[in-house]
Amino acid sequence: MNRNNVSYVDAISEATAQEMAYDPSVIVFGLDVDDHKAIQGTTKGLLAKFGPDRVFGTPLSEDAMTGAAIGMAMCGLRPIHVHIRMDFMMLAMNQLVNIAAKAHYMYGGQIRLPMVVRSMIGKSWGQGAQHSQGLYSFFMHVPGLKVVAPTTPFDAKGCLISAIRDNNPVIYVEHRILHFQKGPVPEELYEVGPGKARITAAGSDITLVGISHMQIECLRAKHYLQEKGINAEVIDPIWLSPLDVDTIAASVRKTGHLLVVDNDWPTCGASAEIMAAVTERLQGEMRFTVHRMGFANTSCPPTPSLEYLFYPNGRTVAAKAFDILKGSAQNWLPNERPDLKEIEFRGPF
Repeated sequence: MNRNNVSYVDAISEATAQEMAYDPSVIVFGLDVDDHKAIQGTTKGLLAKFGPDRVFGTPLSEDAMTGAAIGMAMCGLRPIHVHIRMDFMMLAMNQLVNIAAKAHYMYGGQIRLPMVVRSMIGKSWGQGAQHSQGLYSFFMHVPGLKVVAPTTPFDAKGCLISAIRDNNPVIYVEHRILHFQKGPVPEELYEVGPGKARITAAGSDITLVGISHMQIECLRAKHYLQEKGINAEVIDPIWLSPLDVDTIAASVRKTGHLLVVDNDWPTCGASAEIMAAVTERLQGEMRFTVHRMGFANTSCPPTPSLEYLFYPNGRTVAAKAFDILKGSAQNWLPNERPDLKEIEFRGPF
């Protein structure tokens, strides 16, 4: 049965509960997963339903607890380790990069490592430089890790189920603001598997690729661009590693222009990888333009006024796309439309 108004939070919670019921080897642990606020509601009810042996909180020790998750996965469990903020995964880089990502290879395929690492990114309520970063490109760089950043509630559920069932470690990225998105989600179990992007809005003039919450901003930009008679095609890559280059390249082959909008700094980021992959695919075949947008070149600011300048938004994305199509700066910025106003984060959790 397909329900039409399910939140992103409820989609994650439902996927977790259904997989735990389906497979007794699935467990959930991490800082505050058993707290009364339940990681913004994503782990709500799991402790009561499955008990403290399968749902439990941990000490504030990211490195040690990630090592525990790796050991659990090696021994036949399928752990979901909740880090809350991606920033703090930096404290577990040795475990993730040198152990989790390489165990299958170093043991000649005799070891499987089915673990999911959930982490949040993005602006919120003034958390600033150390609590707002989107560092998933670090993990895209490493063979043996998969990276997924679902935007919709439908994908939030399907990608999490796919990640839990995968025999490789998966980094599962959630933008805080996306937690308040609502949409259609089937009640039954289903997977949104790796390596397939989705065209979320068809168009012919320019290709906009939006990663995680920037997918929402790209859809807003499409509406703003329509005021100028421009029909943008919008693509959600969903899985960042493995990346579906084919779908994006096919769109650029049609439009001749690519703008990638990221929740990260552009330098060495996911946007750079997408542009490079498309360029390698299409070079020598046609003339096309590639551009990227992301964080400003400074640490994440804490105040809303500075956040507005730091992060791309629907209006600035539309303005950049307009400049690309015109071939130079046009100094056009669309007037803000109330019907496209951003959902504000309701933290703290």
